[in-house]
Amino acid sequence: MSNPVLKLKDVSIFQGDNLVLSDVNVEVNKGDFVYLIGKTGTGKSSLMKTLYGDLPLTKGEGHIVDYDLSQLKEKEIPFLRRKLGVVFQDFQLLSDRTVNGNLEFVLKATGWKDKKEISARIETVLAKVGMKTKGFKFPHELSGGEQQRVAIARALLNNPELILADEPTGNLDPQTSIEVMEVLQDINKNGNTILMATHDYALLLKYPSKTLKCDEGQVFEVVQRKASAG
Repeated sequence: MSNPVLKLKDVSIFQGDNLVLSDVNVEVNKGDFVYLIGKTGTGKSSLMKTLYGDLPLTKGEGHIVDYDLSQLKEKEIPFLRRKLGVVFQDFQLLSDRTVNGNLEFVLKATGWKDKKEISARIETVLAKVGMKTKGFKFPHELSGGEQQRVAIARALLNNPELILADEPTGNLDPQTSIEVMEVLQDINKNGNTILMATHDYALLLKYPSKTLKCDEGQVFEVVQRKASAG
């Protein structure tokens, strides 16, 4: 039996009064790795923003990690985001804090109090992304790829049921993109569900998985073809 952590039924996505996507029907099950692709301006980011509560869901049914998006109140958004791990294209690390300080800030903001538990959790998530020895560094001392690893570690802090990765390789060179994808693949193999918006089709060919496409106001599943030789 399927175990959806995300289910959208007959959903319309709006930016203000502007209809961006209509009749969206999407299901993401526990343990899935799902790509969301489409050209710039086709609604990928608007869909992602709806999922983590930045845009209200005003038409259709949407359920994500036990929250009803159509009934979501503003005061509930921080609690929703604790059950989601959100990874952004531009890292969004606090520049005046070390890596450990960035992660500690999130844990304290989400209710963690015990210093030993906080320290142990930070060590665990940094180890998962290959950054165990970089906790004392500040963001400006890290490469783009390292900063994105820290951002992924931050997304893992509260054991999220679903990770939303919005163009996580968008600011990275091809080799670094592959390194970050390997981290995401490992996390997925360890049981984390991931929905990743991307326009990097090379990654789709290298790491094929279920793919949803935004195009002409619709979202539909696409069948990936293997790249032909030559």
